[in-house]
Amino acid sequence: MTPHDDPLDPILRAYEASTPPLPTSVVRDVWRRIAEAETPAPSDERRWLERLRLAFARPAFAAAFVFACVLCGLFAAEIRVSQLHAARSADLRANYLHLIAPLLEPTESVDSLRSSPSP
Repeated sequence: MTPHDDPLDPILRAYEASTPPLPTSVVRDVWRRIAEAETPAPSDERRWLERLRLAFARPAFAAAFVFACVLCGLFAAEIRVSQLHAARSADLRANYLHLIAPLLEPTESVDSLRSSPSP
């Protein structure tokens, strides 16, 4: 018996003829998976950037990130305005104290007022 006269050949040909072809989407998916498996693994930095890109591709995550950035910006602005308001209040108190008691040293009054808690 030669290797070309395999008794299973007719059976396999009959099976091949009766098998319906796979849908093209499945075939494309299989070849895509094979290509992904054969490509070398990306470096850690590329993997991290790809994860970040995929995360921002989701609208819910992107909206939550923008919302968090806006909230952080508003919080930072509120802190800054609060500091400016506290400094202005201390200057106004020092000026008022200087108007009431003009002989009082201005540096003493400003330092003492800034260290004292505001009402």
